[in-house]
Amino acid sequence: MMKKYYQMTSYQMLRRIGVTAGAVIFMAGCASTPAPTAQMAVSRAAVVEANSAGSSEYAPLQLKSATEKMAGAERAMADEDYVLARKLAEQAQVDAQLASATAHTAKAKKAADAVQEDSRVLRQELNRKTN
Repeated sequence: MMKKYYQMTSYQMLRRIGVTAGAVIFMAGCASTPAPTAQMAVSRAAVVEANSAGSSEYAPLQLKSATEKMAGAERAMADEDYVLARKLAEQAQVDAQLASATAHTAKAKKAADAVQEDSRVLRQELNRKTN
């Protein structure tokens, strides 16, 4: 009788270990990479900001790269390839930020050049009137 008790206990322990191992494997499979929805939103906003900053005129290559990577991230999201989606969205964000910075810098340089030209013209006028 004692032998039968140990056999049942061993069987029950093996069964519990098997069930626990199965549950762990199942939970690991369910705990996949979460969708990068926040990163996607941040990246989309960066691309929109780059567009409104005038990047199509001042940084077209960076803007095109950001737009293409964002489209790739959207496709990866639709395919539920969240690792690729996050990677492409992050790259799109960086490219869009570069495009925005390039556009802002170009606009600032253009404004500075205009002020410098206005100053030059004003100096010429002053010199002409004093002579």
